[in-house]
Amino acid sequence: MTTELRRRLVELTRDLVTMKTTEFHPEEINRCIEFVKNHLEESDDIDIRYYSPAGVPSLVALPQGITKPNILLNAHLDVVSLAEEVPYRSFVKDGKIIGPGVGDMKGELAILLEVFRNIHAEIPDASLGIAITSDEERGGEHGIKYLFEKEGVRCNLAIIPDSGSLNEITIEEKGVIHMVISAEGEAGHASRPWMVENPLERISDSIYQIRSCFKQMESDNDNWHPTFATTIIHTDNEAINRIPEKAEAHCDIRFPSPHTVDSVLSIIKSHLDEDMSLKLIVSSNPSHLSPDPLFVQITEEITGKPTTFFRAHGGSDARFISSLDIPVIMSRPIVGDTHSVHEWIDIDSMETLYHIYMKYLRKKLFKGDATL
Repeated sequence: MTTELRRRLVELTRDLVTMKTTEFHPEEINRCIEFVKNHLEESDDIDIRYYSPAGVPSLVALPQGITKPNILLNAHLDVVSLAEEVPYRSFVKDGKIIGPGVGDMKGELAILLEVFRNIHAEIPDASLGIAITSDEERGGEHGIKYLFEKEGVRCNLAIIPDSGSLNEITIEEKGVIHMVISAEGEAGHASRPWMVENPLERISDSIYQIRSCFKQMESDNDNWHPTFATTIIHTDNEAINRIPEKAEAHCDIRFPSPHTVDSVLSIIKSHLDEDMSLKLIVSSNPSHLSPDPLFVQITEEITGKPTTFFRAHGGSDARFISSLDIPVIMSRPIVGDTHSVHEWIDIDSMETLYHIYMKYLRKKLFKGDATL
C-alpha cells in the first residue's frame, strides 16, 4: 500500500528530474531554485537568503533569528551533463525511480526538503537550516565553498546525503585535482612531421609518463591509491593532414592521504616540458569525516543491520565544510548507475533514510543538544 510519505517523495523527486539542471542550462537551474524556494516557503518563520556569485545560484534557509544553526542539511540540485538528446524524465519500476540525476541527487534533495518541512512543523524553534547549491558537479567553487568562505555560513554539524549508502557511512574522501595541460607549437603539414614539434604528441608523451608514475603507486587495498584519468584531449584542428599549433588535455586526479594537492602537482609538473602550461580548475585535499555515534546507532536501530564505514573515491561538497573542523554526516539511499541515463534510486531506502533523519533530528533538536 502506498503511504503518503512514499507518494510525496516519489512525486517530488520526479518533478525535480524534469528540470534539466546541467551547467549548460542555467535557465533550468534557476527554475529549479525557484521550485525549491517555493517548497521551503511552506514552513513558517523561515528566512531564505539567495546568492548568485558568477551567475551560479544557491540559497540558504534558516529559522528567523538564527544565523548559525545547530544542524545544516545540504544538497545540490545540479546534475552531470548527458547527451543533449537525452530526455530528462523518470519512471517507476521494480521499486525504483529511474532517470537522470535521481540518485545524484534529486531523490536525496526531495528527502531533505520533506525532512526540513516536517521538523519545523513539529519543532517550531528547531535550530535546523538547509543549503541548496547548483555547482557541485563542477567543483562547488560558487556554491558551498562560496557560502562558507565568503558569506560566513556556519553550523555545528552538517548532513550531506551524497556518498555511501544506507548502512555505509562515509568517513573519508579522496582529494581531487581537475586540470588542463596545454602545449603550443607551429602548425605544419602532416606529411612532413619532422618540420615542427607536434604539441598534441608532446602532451600525449607527458601523459604517458604521468600515467606510468601513477601506475607505480597502485596498491591492492581496494584501489585506495592515487589515480590519473585523461578525460578530454582537444585541438582546434579539423584537418586530418594538418599538425595543430595548439593542443590541450583535461585530466582528473584523485588521491588519498598522505598525498596532498602540492605533492601530487609536484609529480605531474616533473613530467611536463618547461614550455607547457598547467591550469588548475579544481583542487582540494583529502577529507576526513566524523559521523555522530548517535546517527550510527539510529541507523542500525531502524534498518536492523550493522553499519560499516566507507571510503569514497569521489569528492563532494563535504570537503569545504570538514576543512573548517565541522563534523559532517554522509550516507544516502541505495542508488546505482549514477551519471548515466539509467540512474536509479531505491524508494524503500528513501523512506528509510527519511525516518533515520527524522528520529536523529528529533533527538538532537527537540530540547537542543549541547554536545553538538
